[in-house]
Amino acid sequence: MDVSPYDALLLVSFGGPEKPEDVVPFLENVTSGRGIPRERLEEVGQHYFLFGGRSPINDQNRSFLAALRSDLAEHGVDLPVYWGNRNWDPYLADTVAQMKADGVTRVAAFTTSAYSSYSSCRQYRENLYDAVTAVPGAPVIDKLRNYYNHPGFTEPVVDGALAALHGLPEEVREEARLVFVTHSIPTAMNDTSGPAGGAYLAQHLDVARHVAERVSTETGVEREHELVFCSRSGAPHVPWLEPDVNDRLEELAATGTRAVVLIPVGFVSDHMEVVYDLDTEALATCERLGIAGRRAATPGDDARFVAAVRDLLLERAAVERGEEVVRASVGDLGPLWDRCPVGCCRNLRDEDRPALCGEAR
Repeated sequence: MDVSPYDALLLVSFGGPEKPEDVVPFLENVTSGRGIPRERLEEVGQHYFLFGGRSPINDQNRSFLAALRSDLAEHGVDLPVYWGNRNWDPYLADTVAQMKADGVTRVAAFTTSAYSSYSSCRQYRENLYDAVTAVPGAPVIDKLRNYYNHPGFTEPVVDGALAALHGLPEEVREEARLVFVTHSIPTAMNDTSGPAGGAYLAQHLDVARHVAERVSTETGVEREHELVFCSRSGAPHVPWLEPDVNDRLEELAATGTRAVVLIPVGFVSDHMEVVYDLDTEALATCERLGIAGRRAATPGDDARFVAAVRDLLLERAAVERGEEVVRASVGDLGPLWDRCPVGCCRNLRDEDRPALCGEAR
């Protein structure tokens, strides 16, 4: 398989602490420049301490990397795969320096974030710019397109929802409501997401509708579905996307809902927001309210999701060679762009901060 002009693939992720003493320094990295007091970071860090001070994300990335390398080798793609994080070791700048030392010249980057918004797309592009700027003679990096509606991502979500439905008590299974969950963001960030605004919310609603339709087709049961949010942070006076998953569960219980499947459609693997916000808090809310609740699996290292990376790599390589491509996507919005348009997912704090992998002004 021809992947030219690329001579490396880079997995770009958020990063996470791996031991208790990492927790507060990691959170300081994440919140740098926001003036959040250390005591507040220590309070937030309690979520990590419940899991031994270790985020699951780095181990998930190691598993994903192993599966990705195996998939590429099995399909005749001879390409080294590197890994760099925004907020913890291995840091992006260190990985870029290693790629340069290894003689890499052109890199395709895949991020572990599927949607359009400042925090889920442009901020990664800013960090890529910083990493390349820190390494003189760094390789050229192209970011692969966002993939929230790629079937390699959505089909594992569908199967996770079906498995969770099967795990519900039989007497309430057919009436179960599908509750899609993603990370909340400030409403101002959603309003400036994508080139025209509102892309973050629109993309989630589109993929939730598609997954709900697929689940209905597979089960023969039409189900109510909706999108809710988790992991809100920041000042109370700043509006964020709502409703919170726990608040919505309270409302559903009050109107007689007896069963829900929580589908973490905003997450590619079992991040802290999944294992704490959903598995720990939201399922406890279900139990307290007398709602039968199950949490659907994330794509993780599902072979179809791994194969989607290969598909996106081959697609972009063909584009760079000037060839016509067929872009895989589901839902109503269609595949996204290769290079982010000017003004896409604006940085509301620093509009002049440069970012990689976008269209020239």
